[in-house]
Amino acid sequence: MTNAPASDPFGDPGRDPLLAALRSVVGPTHLLTDPDLRAPYETDWTRRFHGHARCVVRPGTTAEVVAVLQHCTEHGADIVTQGGNTGLVGAGVPRSSSRNSSRSGSQGIAQAGEVLLSLARLDHIGPIDTDHGEVTVGAGATLAAVRAAVTPHGWDVGVDLASRDSATIGGMVATNAGGAHLLRYGPMVGQVLGLEAVRVDGAVISRVPALRKDNSGYRVAGLLAGSEGTLAVITQVQLALVPLIAERCVALVGLDDLRDALRLLGRLRRELPSLLAAEVCFADGIDLVCAYAGLSWPIQRSPVVLLLECGDASRSAAQVLDELGMILDTASAVRASAVANDAAGAERLWQYRDRHTEAISSLGIPHKLDVTIPFDALAAFPDQVQATIRAIAPDARVVLFGHLGDGNLHVNILGLAPDDDTVDEAVLRFVAELGGSISAEHGIGVAKREFLTLVRTPDELDTMRALKTALDPGWRLNPGVLLTPPDSRR
Repeated sequence: MTNAPASDPFGDPGRDPLLAALRSVVGPTHLLTDPDLRAPYETDWTRRFHGHARCVVRPGTTAEVVAVLQHCTEHGADIVTQGGNTGLVGAGVPRSSSRNSSRSGSQGIAQAGEVLLSLARLDHIGPIDTDHGEVTVGAGATLAAVRAAVTPHGWDVGVDLASRDSATIGGMVATNAGGAHLLRYGPMVGQVLGLEAVRVDGAVISRVPALRKDNSGYRVAGLLAGSEGTLAVITQVQLALVPLIAERCVALVGLDDLRDALRLLGRLRRELPSLLAAEVCFADGIDLVCAYAGLSWPIQRSPVVLLLECGDASRSAAQVLDELGMILDTASAVRASAVANDAAGAERLWQYRDRHTEAISSLGIPHKLDVTIPFDALAAFPDQVQATIRAIAPDARVVLFGHLGDGNLHVNILGLAPDDDTVDEAVLRFVAELGGSISAEHGIGVAKREFLTLVRTPDELDTMRALKTALDPGWRLNPGVLLTPPDSRR
């Protein structure tokens, strides 16, 4: 069913010329107007952000994306682009207070909500260049699907996320995702050779196929990475793949405090070139995962737990594990450890880190802040941020974990009203005072938009607005995300 019931006049293509035009592009099956069918697209993964979409439109080709954007521009509609809907800052769902709610359609009815443009059907995976490690994929292809396609040929994707089954390549580029292996391969922009994107007016920007070395002007891929769908709609991505590391070893290491973990990490980075990931958890977070998943501590309970993953395409996991073991055996700060060099064992140890997110969400709707802290301030940060939070919300529950190798901690706060940003602001102000970033990898979205001035100068923000205006003069793409719209567009 694609037509909304009679009680919902906004979803009737017969009364809304834009919906009729969009239906002619994608067909009735892929234009969703019924509230029950729209609902999964209208709330984000955290459940904090949700709104009313005028419709959900699901194009299956770049040509259909072009036509959709042209019709939306012609009818003055705002567009929210969505990939796998795994975002955590409200950037991929409609806003409840849409500017469209005050407009009138050509047939005299009020038009409510943005057009939600789902790219899930753009999930094609092109031929794999097995010699040079390249592949072009649709923006809607999931990370798991791309990895499944390339790993039999000895290649892999350099960015990995716990949400790999749902996260899409286009969304990962739009947020410049980092993930666990940034330590070795860098963020998503480092994996992009070229891309295809559609501007709001339907113009197609394409550097696919792209060359590994090409300095002929601006690199559009670099501009769109991290733009959160505010500049153009990414439709295809040409990825540079990394050699597959089929065998990996994983260790969980217990330590007394974060300072010890940072010292050990420094030694590992100097002496262990096979290091892929260095993740940090804390005792209360491991306790929560164990209670949620029915697990027991794999090592002696420790205040700080470091998860290490190592691998080398040219050596076995056993050989790499021997090197890691020599370092751990001579590190006096290590109080306990558990290791695995087989796939099942590695997966078992990883779940103590990866299941934090679902365990936290099982307790309620969390406020999720991902921040980067300068290394010289990182050791003291956990105690300081908890004190900052409890000064405002003494009953709040705080769970920290993150990517220690790049100074990125995820601050999860339970017990707050979903729409109360008082604690968020206090934490982000504290992070900014330390010289950190208020968004390490999740983006700004709508959740942190008002706080962007804490870490960006007025001249930087003016430059961002100038780029936005040049590519999207009407500020139609993802309105309210990242940047505050001009006064006339609020």
